[in-house]
Parts: sequence; structure tokens; C-alpha cells
Amino acid sequence: MKFFCLNGKLIPEKLLPPTQKQSTTPLPISLIENLPETPLINPNYPFNRDLQKLLSGKQLLLQDLPHSLQEIQSHYENGYLIYRKSIVIEKNKHTCLRCGNRQKHLFASFPCARCGETCVYCRKCIMMGRTSTCTPLVSWTGPPIPIEITNPPLLWTGTLSAGQGFASDAVVKAVHETDSLLVWAVCGAGKTEVLFNGINAALLEGKRVCLATPRTDVVLELSPRLKKVFPGIPVATLYGGSEDRHLYAPLTIATTHQLLRFYQAFDVVVLDEVDAFPYSVEEALQYCVEEARKKVSSIIYLTATPNEKWRKECKTGKRSFVTIPARFHRYSLPVPRFVWCGNWYKQLKKGKLPGNVLKWITRRVSDGQQALFFFPRIELMEKILPLMKTIDPRIEAVHAEDPKRKEKVQAMRDKEIPILLTTTILERGVTFPKLDVAVVGAEDRIFTESALVQIAGRVGRSSDFPSGDITFFHYGKTDAMVKARKQILAMNKEARVRGLIDN
Repeated sequence: MKFFCLNGKLIPEKLLPPTQKQSTTPLPISLIENLPETPLINPNYPFNRDLQKLLSGKQLLLQDLPHSLQEIQSHYENGYLIYRKSIVIEKNKHTCLRCGNRQKHLFASFPCARCGETCVYCRKCIMMGRTSTCTPLVSWTGPPIPIEITNPPLLWTGTLSAGQGFASDAVVKAVHETDSLLVWAVCGAGKTEVLFNGINAALLEGKRVCLATPRTDVVLELSPRLKKVFPGIPVATLYGGSEDRHLYAPLTIATTHQLLRFYQAFDVVVLDEVDAFPYSVEEALQYCVEEARKKVSSIIYLTATPNEKWRKECKTGKRSFVTIPARFHRYSLPVPRFVWCGNWYKQLKKGKLPGNVLKWITRRVSDGQQALFFFPRIELMEKILPLMKTIDPRIEAVHAEDPKRKEKVQAMRDKEIPILLTTTILERGVTFPKLDVAVVGAEDRIFTESALVQIAGRVGRSSDFPSGDITFFHYGKTDAMVKARKQILAMNKEARVRGLIDN
């Protein structure tokens, strides 16, 4: 689409009468050097409330709007929405304003039927619809939708541990003071419950809240929990294919990818698993989280394993943080054992297991003890699966591309699988009440310090079974292994000093 710039307003080429088209030349929006200011709001204009709900806090493409171009333009001219460039061109370099992409190889050109010229589009975020040099992003500039909650929306009868309570108070304070806060909580500390009072406080202040996490399965797990404790308010659950895509809600639970559609929407953003893939390595996701926040807003980061940079910032006072070094059941974290197993790679390639690894597995099977067994690569895991099935035919393997992944995890929960072989896909986000864990090839580079801490965190999560064995089988210790164990020991030490554990 091309726009005319007349009398301080943008007018789509299709809507300008032919008699006026001779006075100026239409251009794709990215080629208009200085876009005019947003027209002043006409308080007497009868704006469309459905359009308000659809666009509030969003940045959508025109083709995403189920409204006529005439109605959209009328709202623009009366100051209720704005057209923004989706791609900015400066010194012949392109930037996508939706995902922040600046990498030259992630832009491409195509002959555009909408504007009749060659357009450049962003390949980085094309899964959310195509942004291009002639495509505007549309956002709401009219009155916000008020969040009117008079009674406390939180209905939860549970209690917080001492560690959780301290962190919960810090979250409430960050919400009140529109601050940034890192909640550094060990695996199994009960991070979700720590958020309840903060979300409640935000909603009572008329603030809009988003809880974002990198992975869909975590969104699907959190959604029913939050709907249960906040039963009186709409809760939007957003992931690829979600039916809530256009639902306006005071509380939103979303994958970080879904935040690409939001623009200055939220007063409070809670970012869960801030260290997890893909958020930790995707600059586009980090960019869109910032774009989804209002200019004055709170952001709460949750993680059990902050990276080294963040840990240094905590120690030097550059980052506001609170730690929960103990689990809610007041037992210490299980500490990994390092066990040398020789050249495991050579043996796995032959479909064999090192003797001490085989002994570890057979003992769990004979004792009826469930276990997760982590492998560095899928092909090695699949190579060894036939041998494992000779020990017990119920043993299964799972990985990210496994079409039966959810069914196998559920079967593990139902105790139908005694030992589940897995890649790092199950390093976080799953809880089994009574579990042992082993890693074969713990020195492999796939097993970072963060991954190893998370893997160890699968053990001892239940108050009925607060201990368990975690063994790192290796052919040589790495810094990641040593640092992971050191981090777990440090958390146990801090928990004892603060009187948060009993053993």
C-alpha cells in the first residue's frame, strides 16, 4: 500500500479522490521520511469499541484487522489510532520495528502487488505475518480500556514458606514502585506462588499484567493454575494457534514469541525462565519483551540459573534481586555426584553402556525407582534404546521432535515408564514426585552450567520424597560441571544461614 501525505495526515492511496491525486506522489510508508504527528483526539467521535479491544496495546498489520480501510482511516483521522512504519530505512540499512531485526541476510525483496513496486520484507518475524516497506503497523492511541477491579481478585488459600514470603514482598514492592527485579529461586522453590500477591496488587491498581515464558508447554501448565486463583477476571492464554489471540484481558499468559504483536501494552511484565532457549539467545524476543512494556512499567525476571553476567551484577549491586535458596518443603537441594565412566561416546556408538552406568540403570529397575536418563545427542540415545529395552521393555526415549512426546511424559507421570531416556528437552518444566536422575557424557558442551543445575533440579521436588540421586557420568570434569555443583552447594549454604531448611 502507498500513502499520500496531505495536510499533515496520511491517506491511503485507495481512499484519495482522483482529483486530488495529481497534487502529490504516493509513497510506501517506509519511504516517507517524516511521518506526520498523530491527529488530535476528537472526543465526540463514536469510536468502535471492538476495534479498541483489538488494537489496545497491540501493533497489528492492516490485513489482521477485520474492519474496512475506510473505518480504520476514520479512526486515524480522529486521533484514535496511528500508522507506524514496520521497516525503517537509514543509510540504506533496514530495521524491522516489530522484531528489531537488523541483519541484512534476514531481509529480502519481492515484487509487491499492493504497492506495485519492489518491497523489502523481514524474514525474521514472517511467521507472524509479513512486515514490509509498504506495510504499516497499526496501534491504538485512543482512550485505554479501564481495568476496574474493586475486590481483591486473588482467591488462594495456600501459604508461602519464609523464603517465598520474602520474595513475594519484593515482587509487590517492584509492582508498586514500577521497578525491575530478578527473583533468583532454586528449582522447586515455588516461583509461581511467589507471583500471586504481586499480580493481585497490580490488578487492584488497574494495571495490566503479562506473564511471558519461552515455551508453549509452560504456558499451558501455568494458564489453568492462574485461572483457578484469579477466577473472577478474564485471562488470555497466547501461543501459536491459540483461540485467545484477540482477547483483551487484564492478565495475559503468553509465549515470548506472541509478544511480537504487542506494543506498549503492559504495566507489569513477568518473564519466566529468562535463561531458557530460545529467549536467552534470540535478540528479537528480548527486543519484543521491551516493546510490549509501557514506558513506565515493572519487569520481574524469574530464573533458577541466571547467567554469569547477571550474577556479577547482583553481587556488585547493579541489579535488584531477591533469592529463594530453599524449596518450600525445607529440605536441602540434592547435590550431584561425579562418576567417571571412561570413553562413554565410543561405547554408545557400539550400542553398549559403560559398566557402572549399566549397573546404575539395572539397580533402579530392580528397585522400582523411576529415573530420567539424559543424553547429549538424539542419535546416541536411539542407538542405546534397544539395549535398554532388554533390561525392561517399558523403557522409552523422548526428544523435541518426538510426535509422542506429550504422551510419553504423561506415561512417565502415570508410572507406566520406569526409565525415560531424554535429551535436554526435559531439563526443566517437568515434575515427577519420586525420581533419580543420571547424565551420561556430562562433560559434553550441550550440558552447560545452567542445564546441569536444571537437570539436578528434577530430583527431590516433592515433600513426600525430598531426596534422590543425581549422578553425572563423565570422561573428564568440566568447568560447567564444577560450577553447577558449586552453585547448588552455595544455595544450600545460604538456606541454612537464613534458617530456611531443616536438614
